[in-house]
Amino acid sequence: MRIRWLPWRLRVVAVTLPAAAAMFAAVALAPGPEDAEPMPVAPAAETSCLPVGPLTSVEDLNRLATKVRGGSEFQGADVGADVTLQDGRRLWVFGDTLRARDFEGQRFVRNSMLLFRDGCADVVLPADHGALIPDRKDGVGYWPMSVAKVERPGYDLVGVAAQRVRGASAPDGALAFENLGPAIAVFIVPAGKTPQLIRVRDIGRDLSGTTRPTWGAASAVQDGWVYLYGTANDGSAFGYSLQVARIRPDDILEPSRLRYWDGSRWQRDASRAAVLIPAQGGVSQTLSVFEQDGRWYAVSKRDEFLGTDLVVWSAPGPTGPFVAGPTVARIPSDERSGTLRYMPLAHPDLLPEKGTVVVSYSQNNADVARVDDNPFLYRPRFLRVTLPTP
Repeated sequence: MRIRWLPWRLRVVAVTLPAAAAMFAAVALAPGPEDAEPMPVAPAAETSCLPVGPLTSVEDLNRLATKVRGGSEFQGADVGADVTLQDGRRLWVFGDTLRARDFEGQRFVRNSMLLFRDGCADVVLPADHGALIPDRKDGVGYWPMSVAKVERPGYDLVGVAAQRVRGASAPDGALAFENLGPAIAVFIVPAGKTPQLIRVRDIGRDLSGTTRPTWGAASAVQDGWVYLYGTANDGSAFGYSLQVARIRPDDILEPSRLRYWDGSRWQRDASRAAVLIPAQGGVSQTLSVFEQDGRWYAVSKRDEFLGTDLVVWSAPGPTGPFVAGPTVARIPSDERSGTLRYMPLAHPDLLPEKGTVVVSYSQNNADVARVDDNPFLYRPRFLRVTLPTP
């Protein structure tokens, strides 16, 4: 079914915890040894909506990104992973997010969320006006990579896979921070209500670097499984390799339940995970993997920041084998202007057309002062690409 996107307005919504969410958090998600502390959730201020016009085409999406000013709560950001909820709303999770100079709160946060519905785009803002997934007490933040949901009667469980990051306190792009390992944040979203963060869990101990896979660089839910794709780079190539693990949705906060594909079967040892796409000519650190019409696709920029080519790999199943198709677009960074173009992400159910997919890519500038003066430099851009045929 084609989704018609109606005129939107942007507003900030209160974050309150309904009784059902509180019960779920207390019973189903008891604390574990690798967790961040429980997150306090309290009401936040509410502002008027900002009309942004109809969004029924890729051109409309780019008009929003380049011409429509947001409120002080959201000026620009990277990532932009999304999922459609069972009530028809679309939830977007962003990474490093810039707020206006007059914003009363933290101006730069590691993550944020927009919730689109008929008439409004809501900024989900926590009471302390910080990051939606709060930083740890030691200052380590959570930079989202992918998002997936599981439907339950009357509500959705939304999992956000994030990197634990330490580094620059400005929107300098993915090269500006140190990756310490993955984490999972879980939100409960009652139908028609505000998303509520109920738990965050770090996966593994802090370990700087990218030689081990960062699980959750892409994620997909299919046939009762959550597939978590991991990317790794040992310094021998510009790109990242791709591996896959899977877990049942109810076990998402229990890393010991992960099973890793070793090329022939699912097993417990992460070190034996098979390489689905090699790092040489490989994917970006964060990417999209999804299923459409029985075929699986991985969408990424080949060779990360230093590459130019947007490529779609395809496979008969979630474990591959993934075969690269031809270059479908070129999104080079521009050293002369300082423009950075990176991390394309696919949006399979956004303005769907058979045989194609809408793709966004993050855009930034090497001059942080320019971004602060003009946040439009720090917003995603959109295009439609053709999916390869087997």
